[in-house]
Amino acid sequence: MDMPVPSAAVLAKRSQVIARLKEVLPYESVIDGENELRAYECDGLTAYRCPPLAAVLPASTEEVVSVLKICAEMSVPVVPRGSGTSLAGGSLPTADSVVLGVSKMNSVLEIDYGNRFIRVQAGITNLGVTDAVETNGFFYAPDPSSQLACAIGGNIGMNAGGAHCLKYGVTTNNLLGVRMVMMDGEVVDIGGANLDAPGLDYLGVICGSEGQLGVVTEATLRILRKPEGARPVLVGFDSSETAGACVADVIRSGVLPVAIEFMDRPCIRACEAFAGAGYPDVEALLIIEVEGSDEEITEQLSRIIGIARRHEPAELRESRSGAESARIWAGRKSAFGAMGQIADYMCLDGTIPVSELANVLKRIGELSGEYGLEVANVFHAGDGNLHPLILFDANGPGQIELAEALGAEILRLCVRSGGCLTGEHGVGVEKRDLMPDQFTEDDLKAQVRVKDVFDPDWLLNPAKVFPLAVSEKRPGP
Repeated sequence: MDMPVPSAAVLAKRSQVIARLKEVLPYESVIDGENELRAYECDGLTAYRCPPLAAVLPASTEEVVSVLKICAEMSVPVVPRGSGTSLAGGSLPTADSVVLGVSKMNSVLEIDYGNRFIRVQAGITNLGVTDAVETNGFFYAPDPSSQLACAIGGNIGMNAGGAHCLKYGVTTNNLLGVRMVMMDGEVVDIGGANLDAPGLDYLGVICGSEGQLGVVTEATLRILRKPEGARPVLVGFDSSETAGACVADVIRSGVLPVAIEFMDRPCIRACEAFAGAGYPDVEALLIIEVEGSDEEITEQLSRIIGIARRHEPAELRESRSGAESARIWAGRKSAFGAMGQIADYMCLDGTIPVSELANVLKRIGELSGEYGLEVANVFHAGDGNLHPLILFDANGPGQIELAEALGAEILRLCVRSGGCLTGEHGVGVEKRDLMPDQFTEDDLKAQVRVKDVFDPDWLLNPAKVFPLAVSEKRPGP
């Protein structure tokens, strides 16, 4: 659905803003044509669209400083944007805003293998970080499904995770420092190459702040030695509830796989048709991967397989080669694209305690029937990070609204079950009005006060995270 058109006041200011921006940036780095701006009118949450006032693509921290100073002076909101892969509308523009994309800032600035860190610009892709170090036997642990395209700046904004976050954690567990530009143009360096920075945990506040506090232009990231080897086992079950119970038992046993991924029948069939991974036709599928030496892998898989057999799996298949492992993961990594071939879908992101998996999956199935919309489940089961995909017809009257209503019920279910509204996609516009379902009024007031300190005029990433009733009471243009 389209957002409101710009007001007369916005249009009157537009030419002045663009002229000022072209004074400090190369001509090609300021995008103001109607057709060109279509590329920036939405992100991965394509149900909402709104062309911005303009888009800029600075190539350095210094150019970001110049852009933010102009926008602050002219009271123009700024929407930071990585690669635009946000599935929660995190980089959705408003009609009076300037989109600040970091895609030109994609260089590796420093690699220190002795101290195990890499310093990069914010526009480098997630996979690009690993590509820069893997020939020397290192890798960057967070691996969201969009890692081929998503930018490190966006990963920091949303605290992205991925399939291997069960063992290695999400972005905040692998982020050592940032260089960030405040809305008034001040440059601040937080953290660095050390494991722990002294003083207050500002880094913990910034990671996951969704562009509300400043524009990250550089990041110092932890890199790790590649494990000696890794091998997955594929386990099929006759019900999602049984698969969920198996996950809970694996975690309870003390074994720490590097990943536990879950897919149900609709997703299994779509992935098999798309990638030809050799998946069995079952109700639910787990991919459980462990890593280490050959002896460690054998011992861990033996324990996991023993636990899985107690749940009477319909199929149990241990990978015997690198090629077979690659096929297993190819299906999972292509899940979102595969589902997109068969229907429009809304991808949710909520978390629950692993012990609640079976109950929550059962209730999601019941809600699917009540709303008359199919839900396909594919998610990081090891840490309870759910990604239900609500299938609908985007051209059908009332279908988007129905899908949103079902999505809200599923997210409220996550909160009631002891989880939270988001695991790695962020709040964005998708969940902003659900925030009171998780946070008390005092909780929200505390978050607002943090925003006030970093961005007193509320110009950064407007209309996100906080309920509109809260945002509209704050200062702004």
